[in-house]
Amino acid sequence: MNKFGRGIVALLGILLTIISSIISGVNFFDFSGGKGLNTEKIEKNIEKLKGYSWFNEVYKMEEHQRSFYLSLKIRKYLQSSMRVNRLIRCEKERVKFILMLEEVARLRNK
Repeated sequence: MNKFGRGIVALLGILLTIISSIISGVNFFDFSGGKGLNTEKIEKNIEKLKGYSWFNEVYKMEEHQRSFYLSLKIRKYLQSSMRVNRLIRCEKERVKFILMLEEVARLRNK
């Protein structure tokens, strides 16, 4: 593949990342009917993630612990089984999740 083709592929990758960040950050697809969060589902997904060492390291970090219980943004994210499965399968999603945790912690500590 020539340089031009690689540049186009890189640009498309960046655009897709931006679009997915916007969609995942803003919940356009809330089918809960405004009933609030499903705590059982969130706890079930957290237990599922506890089977992975990368998650346990993050979960035990003092600056992130409160976010798992208090942050609406984090809890909405963890309520989605599809997103949790993506976290398990994709390192890129794990990095984005950890960055989101760091952002929440930073905003909380302001």
